[in-house]
Amino acid sequence: MSPIRSIIYVFILSFCFSKSSAQDLHISSPDKKLTVKLSLDQGKLYYNVLLQENEMLEKSPLGLRGSQVDLSSNLRLISSNSKRIDQTYSEPKIKISTVRYQANELICKFENPNKQQLEVVFRVSNNDIAFRYQVPQTGEPANLTIEEELTGYKFPLATTTFLTPQASPMIGWMKTKPSYEEEYIPDQAMGVPSKYGVGYTFPALFHVGDKGWILLSETGVNALYCGSKLSEGTKDGMYKLAFPETGENNGIGSANPTMALPGATPWRTLTVGNNLKPIVETTIPFDVVEPQYKASKEYSFGRSTWSWLLWQDDSINLDDQKKFVDLSANMGYEFVLVDNWWDTKIGRDKIEQLVAYGKDKNVGVCLWYNSNGFWNDAPQGPKNGMNTAVARKREMAWMQRIGIKGIKVDFFGGDKQETMKLYEDILSDANTYGLTVIFHGCTLPRGWERMYPNFVGSEAVLASENLIFTQQANDAEAFNASLHPFIRNAVGSMDFGPVLLNKRHNRENNGGTIRKTSETFQLATAVLFQTPVQNFGITPNNLNDISTHVIDFMKQVPTTWDETVFVDGYPGKYCVLARRHGETWYIAAINAEEKEKTITVSLPMLSDKMITLYSDKSDKQPQIKKVNLQKNKQITLKLLSGGGAVITGKQITGL
Repeated sequence: MSPIRSIIYVFILSFCFSKSSAQDLHISSPDKKLTVKLSLDQGKLYYNVLLQENEMLEKSPLGLRGSQVDLSSNLRLISSNSKRIDQTYSEPKIKISTVRYQANELICKFENPNKQQLEVVFRVSNNDIAFRYQVPQTGEPANLTIEEELTGYKFPLATTTFLTPQASPMIGWMKTKPSYEEEYIPDQAMGVPSKYGVGYTFPALFHVGDKGWILLSETGVNALYCGSKLSEGTKDGMYKLAFPETGENNGIGSANPTMALPGATPWRTLTVGNNLKPIVETTIPFDVVEPQYKASKEYSFGRSTWSWLLWQDDSINLDDQKKFVDLSANMGYEFVLVDNWWDTKIGRDKIEQLVAYGKDKNVGVCLWYNSNGFWNDAPQGPKNGMNTAVARKREMAWMQRIGIKGIKVDFFGGDKQETMKLYEDILSDANTYGLTVIFHGCTLPRGWERMYPNFVGSEAVLASENLIFTQQANDAEAFNASLHPFIRNAVGSMDFGPVLLNKRHNRENNGGTIRKTSETFQLATAVLFQTPVQNFGITPNNLNDISTHVIDFMKQVPTTWDETVFVDGYPGKYCVLARRHGETWYIAAINAEEKEKTITVSLPMLSDKMITLYSDKSDKQPQIKKVNLQKNKQITLKLLSGGGAVITGKQITGL
């Protein structure tokens, strides 16, 4: 990662206001289009958000209540400082490899009658807002337990929602929820009760009538705070930030975070646009965080095969794993993932043999682990290897010795501060031993791609394994896929496990659930879904039973991107997205609607270039052709229901 280059201009302003009447401060984006207005009304703090003078968030509350501390009422403003931020950073694991972050920052310091202080920090960039609370130590107490964060989001009445519910604790398979694997409901009215009655997970997308869109999330969560969620909403449009449920992780740990003083909360983020382009292209989860430690080595990323997805538990044996090493080698892939039960079904000695076998073929081996000590009933092994420092370091030292490249850790089931500490401890220890980390059955990554150099991605989505488990997941595959670029994958790497080319989801390709989408649709998901290590769902038989041009595409598709550009789409209906790797552009399109869809799009990055178009025949069979995209001309794509298209072409970087 290149060093951050910062140019900061600081302007200090001081204000002293009476608490008895409303007073306002405001901060705008560098382009002056996005504005946050702060008001102190009868001692309580509020904010509004405007985009080009359109009110996107109405008067919404701010503040904290803690143990014997009320930082939400009887406040007075004692100072306000502002500065301009201009930073450039590089991060190869996110949607844009080099980011320039320009923002205006406002820090307001408030005080209650007991001389206890609260600082509210707002950073406003073009289309993005990040804010957090900072609590200084003003007396003898050196820590603060947050009993309530009053942060709210009051939407105009015309707003509709694209939300997924938070699951109740200790439900689902082997009591492993919440695991961020629930379904979305698109364009729903505000205030409709969620499925479980305990609110909604981040990120959360809101369509503010004809004014635009807001994507809510949070970033910068580490061992010093809990992961948060949205409360149930009200019919008049109020949603509030909420803490985890007490019963999560089998009741272990507090649902309320405690911070040392001085301390700060994570950043609450809002991406605001009059269209969906800023939503899809946002980098705010990474803009306001910093690396937590240095990489112990230069980590590599890439493509992986994964036997368990379609061949399931019976494939966890040495012979089958060698077949998938061979598949990775034939495809030119960098990794193979060995999933659950390897400790008993293969054993450590044979895992060492597999690593040596893979090394001869330039294929690295990654291993699955259960996070569990005692917070759910998931039986898969290896267990009790990641939940304590002693066991974890012993496992990681062994993996480092034999040459394991990374780990996938599963079944977390909670967002408490104690669980956030476990995530960070696993990442930090893994870095010591040169291991990358993927999380499954887990929480949303909150800026972790930049915070932790060996973090790869998280599931935190209703992922591809469900295509094997239920036909309903296959019936809804296109719908779900058309949501992710706008919501889940907009804020962090998403380990979905895409591209299942079998027509039937079993080992023999002759039984089990039925794929409803086309092969070209599957190819599109390799581009549409972003994470730096893709565990693809291809199997050895695909080398013989799938069209050569499909396999050739899968041999070439990258997993890291230098640029991402939203082209067209609507969540739950269709999506067209462009990504650039080096000089090559990949444009992916999918259609989730019940009818065939014809769209005409502009691709200026490939104007006057020869492109390759992957598309569907009328019977959903894949086809490929070369097309000369004339200068400044649009291209028309015919997308079948459940179908897709992919365009590739080269352009000189920087044009």
